[in-house]
Order: sequence, then structure tokens, then C-alpha cells
Amino acid sequence: MVLLLHGEPSWSFLYRKMIPVFVDAGFRVVAPDLIGFGRSDKPTAQTDYTYARHVEWMRSVLFDALDLTGITLVCQDWGGLIGLRLVAEHPQRFARVCAANTGLPDGTVRLPDVWWQFRDFVQRTPDLPIGMLVSSGVTVPMSEDVIAAYDAPFPDPSFKAGALSFPDLIPQSLDNPATPDNQRAWSVLETFTKPFLCAFSDQDPITRGGDLPLLERIPGTKGQPHTTIEGGGHFLQEDRGVELAKVVIGWAQAD
Repeated sequence: MVLLLHGEPSWSFLYRKMIPVFVDAGFRVVAPDLIGFGRSDKPTAQTDYTYARHVEWMRSVLFDALDLTGITLVCQDWGGLIGLRLVAEHPQRFARVCAANTGLPDGTVRLPDVWWQFRDFVQRTPDLPIGMLVSSGVTVPMSEDVIAAYDAPFPDPSFKAGALSFPDLIPQSLDNPATPDNQRAWSVLETFTKPFLCAFSDQDPITRGGDLPLLERIPGTKGQPHTTIEGGGHFLQEDRGVELAKVVIGWAQAD
């Protein structure tokens, strides 16, 4: 089965082009909305959201409620920050991992300036234009209907606490509360030998080069058919979703 984890500030609508491709190939697909996004519950205080809570919320639904095993994980953006923690904490439940425009910050690396520009925009904009933010991270212009679909789960600013909280939850310093957990996760990932594929796009200024730590530190990346998705922006599921799905299917079926 395939688990699709989205990130900030999207929801599982992001995977609508990929899900039919996986289903047609015979895969069961699970694409949950993170708490604070999509059709999931949306606590209204930013203090309700922590990195640890996001990991636990997702763990509880995927493992306690759904008891998923044999998982092929496809993760992008915060989907990787949460998903790779789950892989490290429950490696027995995963068969393989595909990382696309994501990573696992451990408090030792500063994100690029373009990300800080995004973070500063979020800080000064309590009524985040969700659809506009997604559209700014693609290479193929999105229609007004698609932009509206990204806005739909957030009818007013009270629904946007989750999106507002995410940037400052990323551990970019050693004193961040999530830094020790992510460093412990890396110690497990450095022993993870199951297939691990990197499928980053070529036009994402935020995660450019983010595949290198994965390739250098995770043994499961060795010998895998890593690929660069050409023509894709940060939200490569929008720009090149069918192509990404076919890459994952070919890789998983060849395993």
C-alpha cells in the first residue's frame, strides 16, 4: 500500500493526480490530511501545534486506528518531516520510502533565504492566502478552481493556526524542542537498509540539494534509481504528479 503525506500549506487534494495512477496499478492508497489542514480537525491556537504532536497525531491514525504495514511512503515538504520521523520510530511498518522535495532538519543546517522570506511572510500575515501560496510554488499555472480548492478548508483566519505554526516548528537550531527527536531519528535512518528513493524536482529553490544528506547518510539509498523530476516546482505533485506516481510504481514493482 502507498501512504501519501502532504505538507505546508496544502492538503491531500495535492495528490489528486497521483491517486488514480496508483489505484489503476493495483495499489491501496491512504492520503490523510494533517491536523490543521484539509478535512482534519483544526485547533484554533497556534500553541496547540508542536512537531511532536504532529508526529503522534499521524502515528495514532496510521498505526493505532488503521494498523498499516508494508507501507510505501511518498512524502513531500512537511510530509517528510513527519513521515521520516515515523519511519525512524517504526521502521518495521515500512517497506520502502520515496522522498520528494523534503528532508529531516536536525538543528544544524539553516534553510535557504527563500524559505526565510516565506517564513517572514507567514509571520506578518494572519489571514494566509493558502491557494496563492501553493500557486507560487508550481511551474504550471493553476486554474482559479484549483486555487479555490486549496483555499476551501480554510474559510476564515481562525482555521489557519496550523499553517501559521508550521514554519517555526522546523528545527534550525540546537535549542529547538524538536532537535533531539530528529537527531535520534537520524541515528535510526543511518541504519535503514530498506529501499529509499529520492525523486526531487529540478525547480524548487527551497529543497534544492536536500537529497544529498539523504543519499549520503541513509544506506537504503544505495543502488536505487534516484531521479530528478524535470519541470517541477516545490509542489511537484501539481506540476508532474502523474510522472512522479509512475516513477514510484516502477520502482516499487521492480523491488
